[in-house]
Amino acid sequence: MYARWRKHGRSFDLGRMGLGDLWKAYGSHPAVHLYVAGALGGAVIAMLRGDAGWAPLRAVLLTLLVYPLAWYLIHRFVLHSRFLYRSPLTAALWKRIHFDHHQDPHRMDVLFGSPLTTVPTIVAITLPLGWVAGGGIGGAAAAVATGFAVTCIYEFCHCVQHLNFKPRSRLLRRMKELHLNHHFQDEHGNFGITSFLIDRVFGTYYASARERNRSPHVFNLGYDATEAARYPWVARLSGEMPRDRPRRAGDAGRAVSEQAGGAA
Repeated sequence: MYARWRKHGRSFDLGRMGLGDLWKAYGSHPAVHLYVAGALGGAVIAMLRGDAGWAPLRAVLLTLLVYPLAWYLIHRFVLHSRFLYRSPLTAALWKRIHFDHHQDPHRMDVLFGSPLTTVPTIVAITLPLGWVAGGGIGGAAAAVATGFAVTCIYEFCHCVQHLNFKPRSRLLRRMKELHLNHHFQDEHGNFGITSFLIDRVFGTYYASARERNRSPHVFNLGYDATEAARYPWVARLSGEMPRDRPRRAGDAGRAVSEQAGGAA
């Protein structure tokens, strides 16, 4: 069942999928299965080791409050940073966790974060929150379970935002509009997925594409041809030079070696 997710290419193109296709693909994604298992496992531990009072509920509520802020900070200051691609030790990590998604926003196989990075991050953030708020193991487990459950919701909403589908819900349509502006107009704002309150607090919210000039780095996050010449590791892994526009037919065959040969 998981073999098809290991294939490279556009086997899961959200721009060509409908809502029914998304449900099938989402339900078969290994990361979703892992998150659901983490949520269920955490919930069982919370019930077995948690107090009967309000402590586990405090852990859950605190996690729900902190999660949007944590996502915003990671998205803005880590995923959109430039220090990761400037080292051969972290270039592959940055390419996988965010660069590939901005280069080809509708590819579902790179929209999901790698569990190798998402799972430790979720646990590292939620476990201490739950331990403090919930008074020990039960509260920590409740917070971790909440973190995994919310991640499932975030990932599904994120998929819908790139799906060839117009949500009936006015709220979901607005979320989609704001997020697509982040991908196609200016990457320096609208870092939220389901909530843009934190963007408003930090001054990175913009309500319409007309409010911002189109960023020249909206698809490459600043890793352009000049940066690729100085820090070539991401380009080598990609097999092509970074693009500053959506992929078009024939672009996929443009390898880095061919670029170098043409320049010569």
